[in-house]
Amino acid sequence: MTEDHPPPDGAALLAAIASHGDRDAFAALFAHFAPRVKGYLLRLGLSNGRAEELAQDTLLTAWRRAEAFNPAFGTAAAWIFTIARNLRVDAARRDRMFPRLELMAEEPDPPPQADAVLQSAQRVARLRAALDRLPAEQADVIRLSFLDERPHAEIERVLGIPLGTVKSRLRLAMMRLRGLLDDLQ
Repeated sequence: MTEDHPPPDGAALLAAIASHGDRDAFAALFAHFAPRVKGYLLRLGLSNGRAEELAQDTLLTAWRRAEAFNPAFGTAAAWIFTIARNLRVDAARRDRMFPRLELMAEEPDPPPQADAVLQSAQRVARLRAALDRLPAEQADVIRLSFLDERPHAEIERVLGIPLGTVKSRLRLAMMRLRGLLDDLQ
């Protein structure tokens, strides 16, 4: 603050708001505290937009509950920053409890068309037929790698074969599958 603009008397502003809803007092309170509360929330790790939103909510709460402020228990600044901290805690709890609330509000994807379901089933049947035509050791490596999504090192342990063998079997199986799938079209 510069000497030309001393900080406002927060307690007097809150008293004016509480007694007769003084809008000028609220404007002065907001002008002084909103940027400070936003800065505090930014330091707590909130995004700019979220900090702005909670700073506004903080000052709105101060407006609505101005009569609850008691200068005997602390300064206006302490009271306002306590409101901000509590709103931040409530927001964090809400975010943990409802992390996908915005996603759930969206409309669900429409069910797939019948022809898309049929094509998918046909592709799966072709792939199974091609896998059945592979040598067993190549089919095992393909199933473990792509269907079970296991890393090569784990396939090495499961099958008891060297890592190089896992990789060469995968490469050979993929080349063979491409040929088989082209033949099955």
